[in-house]
Order: sequence, then C-alpha cells, then structure tokens
Amino acid sequence: MENREQQIIDFVKKTGECSSKEVFDGANVGVSYATLKRILVQLATKGFLIVNGQGKGTKYNVSPIYEMIRPIDIEDYYKKDIDDRDIRDSFNFTMINDVLAKHDLFSDDEHQMLINLQSIYQKNISHLSESSFNKELERLAIDLSWKSSQIEGNTYSLLETERLLKDKLTASGKTKEEAIMLLNHKDAIDFIVDNPDYLHPLTISKIEDIHSLLMKELDVERNIRTRRVGISGTNYRPLDNEFQIKEALQGACLVINSKRNVFEKALLALILISYIQPFMDGNKRTARIVSNSILINNKHCPLSFRTVDPIDYKKAMLLFYEQNNISSFKEIFINQFEFAVNTYF
Repeated sequence: MENREQQIIDFVKKTGECSSKEVFDGANVGVSYATLKRILVQLATKGFLIVNGQGKGTKYNVSPIYEMIRPIDIEDYYKKDIDDRDIRDSFNFTMINDVLAKHDLFSDDEHQMLINLQSIYQKNISHLSESSFNKELERLAIDLSWKSSQIEGNTYSLLETERLLKDKLTASGKTKEEAIMLLNHKDAIDFIVDNPDYLHPLTISKIEDIHSLLMKELDVERNIRTRRVGISGTNYRPLDNEFQIKEALQGACLVINSKRNVFEKALLALILISYIQPFMDGNKRTARIVSNSILINNKHCPLSFRTVDPIDYKKAMLLFYEQNNISSFKEIFINQFEFAVNTYF
C-alpha cells in the first residue's frame, strides 16, 4: 500500500466518518482534490473503506474488515521474535460471527480475476474427453497429496509419491506413517471427487468424517478434541474447551454455508478449520480437503498447492492466527488457483 493511501486510511480511522473534502483538508497527502477522490474510490473498491450516501452527501469510513485484509509485509513481520510480536493470542469469536459473516474477503478486482481464471478452466475442460479429464484430475490429486503431506513434514518426493499412489511401492528410508499419510490423502481426495456434494451443506460431523479418512491407521485421536493443543512457532492459543470448539466450528460452518461466492467459501474453509484447530492433529490437512471439496462440488478448478513453499504457507497461516489478517494467505490462494488453471486440464 502506498504511503498516501495509508495516510488517508489513518486519518479516516482517527476522525471517523468523513467527507472527501474533510479528508482533503485534514489528511495532507499532497495531491489535488480530484486525485484524492480517485484514491478514495480505489480504497473503497479494495474494500479498505466503506461508502455511505451519495453525491455531495457521500461519507467514508474504515471498513470493519480492513484490519483483516490490509497488506502486511510478512517478511518484515517475522523479523520480530515470537515473544516480541504484539499478537491476538486468544480465539476471536467476533471475527467469525460479526466480520466474516457480513463482509467480503475479496476485492472486486480479485474476484474478477478469479472469475476470469474459472472461465478459462471451464473452456479448457469443455474440450476434454471424460478419460482425459479424469487423467488430469488424477495428476492434480497426486500433486495435492504430496504437497499437503510435505507441508506437514512428510519427506516423500513427488516422484516417490507418484510411485506409491499408482503402484503401491513405498520409498526406501521412509517411515510407514509417511506412506499412510499420503495414501490417506489420496483416499480423501477420491472420496470428495466421487461424492462432490457430500460436504454441502458443511457440518461438523462431515468435517469429522474427512478428518477420519485422513487419519486412518495413524496414531491420531479422532473427533473434536477435549484437551488443549499447542501450535509451534506462535503464542496463539486455540480454544481448549470442547463445547466452545464445537460452537466455533458450528459458527464457521454457518458462515461458509451462507456465502454465495464459491472462492470465499473455499478460502474460509481453509483458514477457519486451521484457526479453530478442532482436532489434536491433521487440522490443516482437513482444511485443504474440505476447501477443495467446495470447489469441486461447485465445478470450480481444485487446488494442488504444488508450488507453495511450506514455510511460506505456515507463515501466512500464523499471521492469520496472530493478527486475524488474511492478506498473505489470500495471495497464496489466488496464486494457487491461477497455477492450477494454467497447469492442469
């Protein structure tokens, strides 16, 4: 964000609802009045400001979702050590029930970009035979199984993953648990492909079913956790009360189900299941499968996350845990949707 844009937002935040003339007189951004009005329109289009009234009665205020979507330099953010960062260390119910439920996460430009990419995907698959489409979907499923597992520390290479999932050949020097994790991913992906509407509408019990598929034959507790869980790399503390966890997960399901924007539904599933941490382990894996199920059910291109650096993924997720800011993770989502459209099918 440019300095003058930040100056304008800071002024409006401090002043409260104000007109463009009041911003021009008070913010001192060094531009003409016509330029200032254009900047205000741009900030509103990005979702940073909300507009009330029209004509000479137009007033501007900072959007309730601004803190969630404002750009944050993630590299600069992590220059501070874990104990030196000023964070929101406890669960934020208000964010889900009041902010996410009532406001859009994507700007008009971001949404249009995603729509354009989806149109390319639809055009591409219209030329594919059923067998060709299934072959490409299988390729994406292998990439997703590999990358989703790699994000969680699995050491199988992509080629080793392909051999395992296609030929059931395990890689030498790897643990049995790593192979099971990958095979479970593939089973979960096959399930959502074969049953695209299973998670519609999204419910707690159906999220638990996906988690159970991913944790099969692994030494991980099933169902909603009943005790505390810690997250490495952050001082954010997820809820530790079973009833509050269920309340938060139910709230997330209601918000996701209420959204009409498919991209927003998929992104919310990714971040909220991870943020709530309803299970002792496997939360982010479950989130990625649920998110893709939403895309597949709505005939949108699924994501493989193949080019995501695991460290970048975790940093973006921790930024959301600590600041409830989605800017870095939203960028990952958009980039991975673009990659999937341009790479598969």
